[in-house]
Amino acid sequence: MATGTEIRLSKIMRKGKMLCIPMDHGISNGPIEGLEKPHDVIYKCENHGLTSIIINKGIIKTLPRPTKVGILAHFSSSTALSLAPNRKMLTGSVKEAIRLGADGVSLHINIGGKEEPEMVEQLGKISEECHEWNVPLLAMMYPRGENVKDPHDPEVVAHTARIGAECGADIVKTLYTGDIDSFKKVTESIPVPVVIAGGPKSKTDLDILQMTEDAMAAGAKGVTYGRNIFAHKTPDKMVEALAGIIFKKETAKEMAKKIGN
Repeated sequence: MATGTEIRLSKIMRKGKMLCIPMDHGISNGPIEGLEKPHDVIYKCENHGLTSIIINKGIIKTLPRPTKVGILAHFSSSTALSLAPNRKMLTGSVKEAIRLGADGVSLHINIGGKEEPEMVEQLGKISEECHEWNVPLLAMMYPRGENVKDPHDPEVVAHTARIGAECGADIVKTLYTGDIDSFKKVTESIPVPVVIAGGPKSKTDLDILQMTEDAMAAGAKGVTYGRNIFAHKTPDKMVEALAGIIFKKETAKEMAKKIGN
């Protein structure tokens, strides 16, 4: 018999793999390029291989119609205007996510700075609530703070990602270390699915597609790309290209050609 968590995970992932657009940037950075109208991005991409989206509760509440993809309610926030932009604070609860019709909850946890203890405590608290209500939890685990010299250091990434799994997350999102061999050591040390962040807007489509192909070869279960999808001139085509790599094992070069590169 499938559990509630498994049922909801099947809406967020497809065959155990994930292609997700995080669009929680509106609180931290405002209406940045591509997110002036986030609902338009969702509906434009939902039929092109996308499995899920990460959005703040205000965007969920204002959806003009239900979307065909899984929804993770994002409940960690800070702003670029703050004196402590790395200090993520809770903006919702698991019960609220259920009331909103979300399929899961997303938290952003920064490891390596003075704000770390408070955020780890939040992760443990929300994890317990998610388990109580059978709601999947995605933990965005970032090496970020005064004590982090190199956020892509494989040992630092592995430690950071492992914290998310140890605290009960069902999916861990973290940074790609830059090569297949080092990232394989990360994925092999994490007992839950690992997906990668996209980071800043890439210089070329091939760059982000190749990173995706390499990460999948290293054991990642998918991607959560923000700017590299919603700020793309054709986000639906970028989603199709990523879906080809993630679900059909197409190559980055083949998919770049389909986008027009």
